[in-house]
Amino acid sequence: MKGVILAGGYGTRLSPLTKVTNKHLLPVFDKPMIYYPIECLVNAGIKDIMIVTGGNKAGDFLELLGNGKDFGLQELHYTYQEGAGGIAEALGLTKDFVDNDKVVVILGDNIIEGNIRKAAGDFFTQKEGAKILLKEVSDPERFGVAEVDDQGNVLSIAEKPENPKSNYAVIGIYMFDNKVFEIISNLKPSGRGELEITDVNNAYIEQGNMTSEVLHGWWTDAGTMESLQRANSLVSDGGANLLDI
Repeated sequence: MKGVILAGGYGTRLSPLTKVTNKHLLPVFDKPMIYYPIECLVNAGIKDIMIVTGGNKAGDFLELLGNGKDFGLQELHYTYQEGAGGIAEALGLTKDFVDNDKVVVILGDNIIEGNIRKAAGDFFTQKEGAKILLKEVSDPERFGVAEVDDQGNVLSIAEKPENPKSNYAVIGIYMFDNKVFEIISNLKPSGRGELEITDVNNAYIEQGNMTSEVLHGWWTDAGTMESLQRANSLVSDGGANLLDI
């Protein structure tokens, strides 16, 4: 099973910090942000990893991470996204790397307290389809919200609904079989001109092939000033090394 970390975009919500570097290279407590998704994948037993980045600071990833030996990897793969065409477009760039395998996808600014070992193991044995990670939140109207049945099958996902059908937010960790690339190739850009990951997830839901698991421990992204500050506070309070959890 392959791992993909999506670390492109321009990070405009973190300007002026991102005028001099990619947002995923900003520090979260005592490490660059990009370390956390790499450690999350390695901790789940995934050692074949590609980072999708972009912008004029993409070379800084290679200087910082090299071939990934600091994470116990023999090799770390990179690819480049031109512009900001959306999460699904970025994932589509990894088609040749993923090949016929399944893939675990993490947004590069997502940080979790625990780990995804069980979820990744469950998906490895899942015959086909996709899996998403969910987190129960007190303000689901701010997120994509999943409606699930008693078996964890996802019935629907609504983006920032006024009347959420559950308190389960869809976080930025997704698992797909290799049919995801056919789905991406048939997507149409959204109103903001991007290929949306929600449209990918909805395609699996329509096929009846989307499962879910609830993440234990805290989760945050770090894509705004407020969430970056929150991530620093959460990590400094005890979640600093995902490999040791």
